[in-house]
Amino acid sequence: MTEWETLAARMFPHITKTPQDYEDQYPPRDLPEGARVTRIAPSPTGYLHLGVFFTALINRLTASSTNGIFYFRLEDTDKKREVEGGAEDILKGLNTYGLRIDEGFVAPGEIKGDYAPYQQSCRAEIYQAYVKALVAEGLAYPCFCTEQQRETVRAEQEAKKERTGYYGIYATCRNLSPAEALHKVEAGLPYVVRLRSPGNEQNRIKFTDLIKGTIEMPENDEDLVLLKSDGIPTYHFAHAVDDHLMRTTHVIRGDEWISSVPKHLQLFKMLGFKPPKYAHVSPIMKEDNGGKRKLSKRKDPEAAMHFYAQEGYPKDSVLEYLMTVANSDFEEWRRCNPTAPRSAFPFNLKKMSVSGALFDMQKLNDVSKNVIAGMTAEDVASAVIDWAKEYAPALHARLVKDKDFTTGIFSIDRGNAKPRKDLAKWSEAADYVAYFFDETFAPETALPENITAADAAAIVDAYCAAYAPTEDKQQWFDTVKSICPALGFSPDVKAYKKEPEKFKGHVGDVSTVLRLAVTGRRNTPDLCAIMYLLGKERVLERLHNFAAAIHTTTEVSTNG
Repeated sequence: MTEWETLAARMFPHITKTPQDYEDQYPPRDLPEGARVTRIAPSPTGYLHLGVFFTALINRLTASSTNGIFYFRLEDTDKKREVEGGAEDILKGLNTYGLRIDEGFVAPGEIKGDYAPYQQSCRAEIYQAYVKALVAEGLAYPCFCTEQQRETVRAEQEAKKERTGYYGIYATCRNLSPAEALHKVEAGLPYVVRLRSPGNEQNRIKFTDLIKGTIEMPENDEDLVLLKSDGIPTYHFAHAVDDHLMRTTHVIRGDEWISSVPKHLQLFKMLGFKPPKYAHVSPIMKEDNGGKRKLSKRKDPEAAMHFYAQEGYPKDSVLEYLMTVANSDFEEWRRCNPTAPRSAFPFNLKKMSVSGALFDMQKLNDVSKNVIAGMTAEDVASAVIDWAKEYAPALHARLVKDKDFTTGIFSIDRGNAKPRKDLAKWSEAADYVAYFFDETFAPETALPENITAADAAAIVDAYCAAYAPTEDKQQWFDTVKSICPALGFSPDVKAYKKEPEKFKGHVGDVSTVLRLAVTGRRNTPDLCAIMYLLGKERVLERLHNFAAAIHTTTEVSTNG
């Protein structure tokens, strides 16, 4: 046994398995040629951020497009920053939006897959086995430098205007002999384990990023910490071991990790692992004071996936919008394939934005209106009811009283060649349906400028006399036109425009008055359908109340 092997055995007496044991336990995956294995590996340090979700979406698309595997691994080694329920929140968000997870944490309390455990805090012995092997080969060593000593070195480096870090002449413990290191270990001195970097900062490395292209960076020469003093691995080391043993082919992550690539490539090489391919996703940006910045957890509510649930954006709306962010040609593809599943879209990492796409709330709303316009009335009603149950109890109580009536509301003008696009999110439904319910109906008597109160009252009175609740749309419109001549209004808009001086207005003005009387609004879906759904009794009551209010207004005006 060499001195280094003796040191390794003394440092890790409880580790009996070797790296080869784990290589055998976690063999290469039996997947079709070209299948990509991707992952999301969040830390449970807070709510599900839009950026994390977007990166997860890209990983899911990459795996799905090649019949590969998308797995969830929890990187929970930083217990100080861990938030209770953070992992569950991330899982809930992914599942809510249908980002299917093939392995790992597939649901709260449910783990699936042959490469478990998928939680770093449960993999300590695996990491230590690999570190033990590195120490035995002299490729890693225990470092006994205290925090005070490291701060002193840092101050010296800063004073000399040199790069800070544990490298070169500043990596003092790398010069300890195995015997010296063993003596300190046996003396019970606390230590971390560092990689003995063979790198030189003057050398340059090149690697191909599947999004950003060829990148050139200085080689890593820092002696990285592999294991902290409590035996917990650092992110860099755990990333290398986990991605290798779980047979990850593509590491797709935020571009804040680009600076770590030289460290990671060096780790893969020294461990004898084939490195994965890297793709670094640019952050989603936001316009701010003429410039661009990253979406902020503190400043921007839309940065949290909770926001979209609370506002009531359908999951398909969010996903369709993010697809336009992922690949700009998705919009054209969708226009040509309006009913095709998103999975049919030929997603390509190379078409992603290199600098970061801007988040566009208006575009999200437009996309969502299109999505909702394509839904059935039954699906819309069900979705609104489900949303209201959690976020708008009063609205929920109204909607569930008569679900057929509620479905009828959303069926108006739906299924047409050009359906209305009134709703972008379920939180807008309360206002959209308000005039259908007596308790939220708000009568409006503010008339168009060309309509006097007397004329409005006459219109309502005349229509009440002619009203037939069973009329279809054409019959209804014919009835409205029939009352126009006696009231001084043109039943034909073109005739009015040709000789406007002959009339008080046209049939459109007459129907506007009726719309105000029945709904309290000037802009609504098909009025005939609304009246049919409201029923004869309610329609007549509103018409009479409107006429009475108009008559009162006229009398007050006359007396005044």
